[in-house]
Amino acid sequence: MIRSMTGYGEAEVETSVGRLRLEVKSVNHRFFNTSVRTPPGFDRYEQGLVAALKEHGLSRGHLNVSLSLDPGTTAEGSAAPVDLERARAYKNALEAVQAEFALPGVVDLGMIARFSDVFRKPEPDPAALELEEGTLRDLAGQAVERVIRMRRDEGGRLQRDMVRGLDAMSSELDAVADRAPGRLESERDRLRTAVAELTDQVEVDEDRLAREIAYLAEKWDINEELVRFRAHIEAFRETLDGDDAEPAGKRLGFLVQEMHREANTIGSKSNDAAIAQSAVALKEEVERLREQVENVE
Repeated sequence: MIRSMTGYGEAEVETSVGRLRLEVKSVNHRFFNTSVRTPPGFDRYEQGLVAALKEHGLSRGHLNVSLSLDPGTTAEGSAAPVDLERARAYKNALEAVQAEFALPGVVDLGMIARFSDVFRKPEPDPAALELEEGTLRDLAGQAVERVIRMRRDEGGRLQRDMVRGLDAMSSELDAVADRAPGRLESERDRLRTAVAELTDQVEVDEDRLAREIAYLAEKWDINEELVRFRAHIEAFRETLDGDDAEPAGKRLGFLVQEMHREANTIGSKSNDAAIAQSAVALKEEVERLREQVENVE
């Protein structure tokens, strides 16, 4: 089973410095890449956090990682701390405006409460932000578990679509294999007729004709391409059914590249309208496969 590179996971934990919340968003990327955002004072934990994400099974994709801290009541023991200095400044400013323009009414609590920054959470002291060993590792493990679950679910959907494409390519290869031998018989008959017309019904030299057909048979031979193409499809299927603990995207990308090469060669050697159409159909399926593989971890 394969895994997609798209996923989302979050986790929370209560600590001595407040409630920590980790959010991980994963999108496509050729390599493992991270963008980490942490609260003030948590910069020193970034490297360990990224290492924990890799340790728990994320190996490819661009990760947007956001760590936030809700101090709650740990800092000052108040569920709704008030910035009295700020409130006093707002009150004085409003009364000054009222006096300047002789406005009616009074400055009351309702007016002051409209300024949201009067009621603000206290900023934690960065020097006091010490986490117990293993806290971030466990938090990352919970978030990654959810990311991988989502990646695995989407990977299953991608795999079903890829298998459909592989089946379609196998059918086209069977059609090409059935059609290929008839090209030589048709070309032999065409050459015999053309030579007879040009030589005014003189008997055709069968030995010379056989040598010409043998030359064309070698030139148009696509058996090797068919064998390799089928081998690539089989290897692709085995990779799809393998252990999803190992990233499969790069291997699948290589196999798609080789399939495209074989499809091009079959088309160049086709010399037959039906085989040429099958070669075009093969390349279309390979291109659809390539687009899906770009989403695979």
